[in-house]
Parts: sequence; structure tokens; C-alpha cells
Amino acid sequence: MYVIITILCVLALAPSAFATVHAYNWDITWVLANPDGRLLRPVIGVNNKWPPPLINVTIGDSLEVTVNNMLGNETTGIHWHGIFQTGSAAMDGPRGVTQCPIPPDSSFTYRFTINQPGEYWYHSHDIAQFPDGLRGPIIVQDPSNPYAGQYDAEIVLTVSDWYHDQMPYLMPYYLSLDTDPDGNEPEPYSALFNDNQNITYSIEPNLTYLIRIINIGTFSQFFIQFAEHNITVIDMDGVYINPFETDQIYITVAQRYGVLMKSKSDTSTNYAITGLMDRGGFDEDPSYINPTVAGYLVYNISAPLPSPWHISDPQQIDDFALVPLDGQKALGPPTETIVLNISFWSEYSQNRAGFNNITYLEQKVPTLYTAFSAGIDAIFTEVYGVNSNTFVLPYGAVVELVINNYDAGPHPIHIHGHAPQHLVRNDAGFYTPGQALKYDSVPMRRDTWLVPAGGYVLSRFVANNPGVWFMHCHMDWHLLGGLAATFVEAPLHLQATQTIPAAAKSLCQAQGTPIAGNAAGNTKNYFDLKGAPTTPNPSPSG
Repeated sequence: MYVIITILCVLALAPSAFATVHAYNWDITWVLANPDGRLLRPVIGVNNKWPPPLINVTIGDSLEVTVNNMLGNETTGIHWHGIFQTGSAAMDGPRGVTQCPIPPDSSFTYRFTINQPGEYWYHSHDIAQFPDGLRGPIIVQDPSNPYAGQYDAEIVLTVSDWYHDQMPYLMPYYLSLDTDPDGNEPEPYSALFNDNQNITYSIEPNLTYLIRIINIGTFSQFFIQFAEHNITVIDMDGVYINPFETDQIYITVAQRYGVLMKSKSDTSTNYAITGLMDRGGFDEDPSYINPTVAGYLVYNISAPLPSPWHISDPQQIDDFALVPLDGQKALGPPTETIVLNISFWSEYSQNRAGFNNITYLEQKVPTLYTAFSAGIDAIFTEVYGVNSNTFVLPYGAVVELVINNYDAGPHPIHIHGHAPQHLVRNDAGFYTPGQALKYDSVPMRRDTWLVPAGGYVLSRFVANNPGVWFMHCHMDWHLLGGLAATFVEAPLHLQATQTIPAAAKSLCQAQGTPIAGNAAGNTKNYFDLKGAPTTPNPSPSG
């Protein structure tokens, strides 16, 4: 349960004049938990507790998180979702992209500064580990918040789906054509608020609450409604927007919203908060699924809790209508154009996915390490290996990214290192090069966006953040199947301005992973890719 954060407490703990270093020592451990009341099962916690802790910092603060892998039977690693990692690309966290995994009985310390306000989260980025519980919210306070003074207290509300089987079982089940010949994603059992059910918030009358909503789930998009309370959206994925009033939120996997809710004057009645899975993208709808989760706004502890609110008319909020408050104009004209096509297929006795018919595979050398060690050759896509699905971006390029979705279901796409502008969305039909484009002069921005089934989204961003940035579907089954690409951004600037910490290199060396070379580990000829992985591991549970 994430408690209400009062504004007075936040300001007292985080004076804006001085940045603070927040140091944490986390033992990553197995814990038994039963969040949906239906099955006690092992989950991955922090310091023998679950759910993992909330991180609450102020813009400009730094994090130092020492991760001690005490799991015994799995590697691990942490990604800081939505944090750009400007100047600290080696701290981003995805296995095989920016680091080697942390083996059992080993440790690694993440160090970076956060200069973005709003709602974020952390989660394992080691194969498909985070659905087993290693995930939690990050809140970044902003002394210059344009909505400061318009709310009195804060509530953190995470929403997620929940599985009863552990991922080392579900991963090979989903990938194998023997066990899942139709490629149907495993469906979750339950929905959770704050990794629990039937949570309560004590609400005072005539106050305005900032509710920070984060979808930390694996597969499910959600509708969320606060019974008989309207809400005003003020930020999404850390981007302040012009106020937008609505009666419900639609939030995809990995997205975040900040919303204001004015409490009522009458304290005689309590009200439900309802989360409803959007099962429109499910291949099946088994009877075991409980798609609804309830929480409660408690005005009066003596009054009964209401029945769960029924969302009779679930609506997808049109995030293209959410206008950034800073008025950032549409970027252009583009200097680099990348067109990616989403598709799924069967290959190597597995269900696979990819962009442009390339299924992502981890290479022998983490892609960031290739970018650092390749010298001038780092500007050539070939050195990173075909199945890293890499695109090299020149420094300062205005990148136009088009994603066509040839699948029958929508996909929440997340890019590390950026929050692109999203200019065009077409719900029926694919992008044609050279076509006339119509878009708002101030387009919406976010780091996780939904690409509709049978349609496309056209986005733009400036390649001004040297690093290696992963982009992938955040439905974790699809990432597991290879729906990912890699952006190597300004590699020569990266070599000149950043380094890889010795402790990160030691993680690789302890596991026999090269810390230099191309995708095949070749340091003599970066264009000789013999031995680079091009076929998936037949035992993906690792």
C-alpha cells in the first residue's frame, strides 16, 4: 500500500536548493505472497519484503541503488522506466543492451541523476522477470510544478495484471509451438491495485488530490474510474499537459498519468475506485480471469464500503488530445526516417515477433559495449549484428519514426532515452512514404504509446541523448518473442563523453561475456560477424 504523500512533507524532505543523493541497499530475494487472495506463490521482492518499495525523490536528486542478487537461481538487473539516463547510458539496465545481468550472489550499484518530474517506475529488464514481482513506482517531485498550489496531497496508484504461474514456466510455454501452437499469450488471473486488492485511501473533504497512476503490468491495458468523481489529467509519462477533464482513464502497460481529483464536501458516503482490464486484445477469455479490481475512497470509516463500481461504458482516452503545456512545436523536417513494421510468425519451432521481419536476439557483447569499443566503426549498423535490429542515429538528427502494425492487436511501444512527439495516428491503414501529413502544431509527447491494430503511428524526436536505447513492445510476451529494436545514438559523442564503470565490466567478465568487440565478440575485424547470434535460444527460461 502506497501511502498519501502530503505536500508539506515533500517540501520538508526535499528542499529545492540542494540536490540529495538517495542511497538504497537492496537484497533481491524470494518472498511468498498472495496479492489476489487466490494463490500463495513465490514472488521477487526487496529486502525480504513485497511489494518492492516506492522511491520518492525531487528533480535534480541522484539515486545510488546497490542491487544484491540473493535469488540463488536467477540473474537480475533493474531498468528505470522513463528516466532518460542523460550522460549515464550504462545505468539504463536492459540485459544485453546496456549491461550484463547480475548473477546470483553478485552486486551492482546503479548511479544516476533524475532531471525529469512526474511518475516513473523501476522493473527488472532481465529476460521476462519483472512479472514475478520485481517492480515498483518512482515519484519525482518538482518544486517548479506549474500545478503547484492546486492540490493538497498525493496518492500513488499502481495498476497491474497478475499471473499465478512463474515466468520460468510461462516463457517456454508461450514460445514453444509444441505447447502454444497458435501463439496465444498466457492470460493473467487477476487485476491488482498497488499489488493488492480492496485497497483504501482515507479521504478528507474539500481537498484536491494529485493521483499518480502507473500501469506496472505485464500484458493488460486498463480502464480506471473513480465513482462519482471527475478527474483532470495534468501530466502523462512525465510531460505536463494542458488540463484535460474526464471521468475515466485508459492506461496501457507501462504508461503513467498524473490526475487531479477534488474531494466532496459530504462525508457520509464512501466511493469505489475500479480498474477493468481491456480484454479486447486477448486471444482467449478463460473463465478463471477476474478482470476487475476495486479500491475505495473512504470518507467515513463508519459507513459501509460500496459495491465495486461498474464501468458501463469503457472509453479509451484519446491521448492525441492531450497538449503539452510547454507548447513545444512539431519537429521537422526530419533528417532521418525509419519505418518499422510489426509482425508475428513461427520460426525455429518458436512463436516469434519482430520489426521488419527481424526478431530481436541478445548478442554476444552488450550493444553499448560494442558502441564504446568499435572506434570509428561504431557508426556502422553492421557491427551490432543483424538480430540486434540496430539503427545508428547521427547526433542532432531529427528522427521520424513510423511504426506500422500488421498484427490484429494493438501494441504499447516504449522507447528508452526519449519521449518522442507523436504527430499522426491512423487507426485503419498503413503509412505510405511521401504522403501528405496533417498534425497538430503542438503534438503530444510520451515515452510509451499505443500503435493501433491495422494502423500506424508517426513520431519524431531529436537524437541529442548519446547512448544505446532499446525500443520494444511492453507487453512482455512480445518482447520475449523479439518485438524490439535498438537505437545507437551518436556513438562517437558517446565515446567522447561517457564511460562504462569498471564494476559493470566486471559483471560481464565474471560470466565470460566479452566487454569489447562486435556482436560476435570479434575485436580484430568489426565487420566479421561470424558467430553472432542469429537463432533463438531453444531454452529461453535460462
